[in-house]
Amino acid sequence: EIRVATHTARRDPPTRRPSSAAAMYQPIGEKKPSNKWTNMGLVSSVVANVALGAAICYVSFSAPAPLEAGLAMRTAPVSAPVVVAPRSSMRNFAFNNMRNSMRANAEGSLGLKGYIPYPDTTGASLTPLPSIEAKSPFSDELKATAAAIVAPGKGILACDESTKTIGKRLEQIGVPNEEKYRQQWRELLFRTPNMNEGISSAILYEETLYQNAADGTPFVDIMKSINVIPGIKVDTGVRDTFMDGETITEGLEGLGERAKKYYEQGARFAKWRAVLRIDPNGAPSMEAIEGNARSLAHYGKICQMNGLVPIIEPEVLMDGPHGIEVQAWVTEKVQAATMKALSDVNIEWEGMLLKPNMILPGTDSGKTASPEEVAKYTVEGLKRTLPSAVPGITFLSGGQSEEEATRNLNAMNKLYPDAPWALSFSFGRALQASVLKAWDGKEENIESAQKLFYALATVNGQASLGKFEGEHPATTGSLYEKNYVY
Repeated sequence: EIRVATHTARRDPPTRRPSSAAAMYQPIGEKKPSNKWTNMGLVSSVVANVALGAAICYVSFSAPAPLEAGLAMRTAPVSAPVVVAPRSSMRNFAFNNMRNSMRANAEGSLGLKGYIPYPDTTGASLTPLPSIEAKSPFSDELKATAAAIVAPGKGILACDESTKTIGKRLEQIGVPNEEKYRQQWRELLFRTPNMNEGISSAILYEETLYQNAADGTPFVDIMKSINVIPGIKVDTGVRDTFMDGETITEGLEGLGERAKKYYEQGARFAKWRAVLRIDPNGAPSMEAIEGNARSLAHYGKICQMNGLVPIIEPEVLMDGPHGIEVQAWVTEKVQAATMKALSDVNIEWEGMLLKPNMILPGTDSGKTASPEEVAKYTVEGLKRTLPSAVPGITFLSGGQSEEEATRNLNAMNKLYPDAPWALSFSFGRALQASVLKAWDGKEENIESAQKLFYALATVNGQASLGKFEGEHPATTGSLYEKNYVY
């Protein structure tokens, strides 16, 4: 006889659905209504997790396949504080080891090199999206100033050398580094007849912003009378940090108050230079790139809120034995990080300018590049990183000879006439070296030196339109200085 047992399935009483927060964050050890099947499921889960943990430990502590030395991830500087979210150590120890092992092996199998950021996905310390902010009260003025600085056929005279640096220049012609002679040299430049035909603006050192000409006229007033826009260098120099020889630029402390003061004195734009270098030991580190990018971004935002158009200058020095491809690759990474940092502070793109290096082979590489090669590597990299909303790019000369800087700028504008931004210049040595030599500290040479300065401003203005042809007026050669600071 076959007996069939029948029974009615038991149903647990309905329980109140927990809130989403309660469902996500259950207190450890909290008792919940359950039955024996649930308990058996929990036991099975524990057993499975123990087995998984053992497997993980075996994989984690096994010697991974050897990786290239270059695949090692760079870590934060020793001095940088590291905040670690509290975790259950035993439960997460094996998981973290497995994750690190998997990460290293994944990078090795993919051939990835260098710094690869992995954000914290635990939810312990997430960074919120930057909030929408009101525009600068000077927003319209910033846009107008930025557009005027890169007006067609014009560029920037960078005469913002510190007292120490201008002293080295004067020393080359046997002139003492005294305020009287620094004033004479700057007046020679600012009172050059018709210099505004090729010069839209000038970056000044703080001393010059408050300085007067010999007849008592403030330099700022002389510049304004010929529609040349005064600007100001606001960084206070660099300090060593990160890897040997790497630096970060300082000057953020008190910048808001200084920017307000400079605006009242007549300045309408500012400049901040970040310096990065390439070497076989691994520079630039991602810490140096990102640290300088953030400093540039905060400087830019502070300036915009106080009426000054920020010129963003992330310079990758051309020192070193590397080729043009490496210079291009590193510069692109630097520019991309800088643009991200600027976006994070809600920069007004239309009210800023970029002052990058041109892409050239390292000075110790023994290689040269044609103006067309320089133009291609430089502009193509910018097309991949710089928003088209930025009105212009004012290239630094970076130790190129006066003629080389002009011809490279000219090639960019000839090859890329439809670039989304103006391709202009912000030259210091490439506008002044021959002129300083012609002046030689003598009053009787002022007129001839001014004519030469006008000629140099004119050919660079032509180059910013892609229209430079013929002989170059420069009388000097290479202006390269290793690890250049000013």
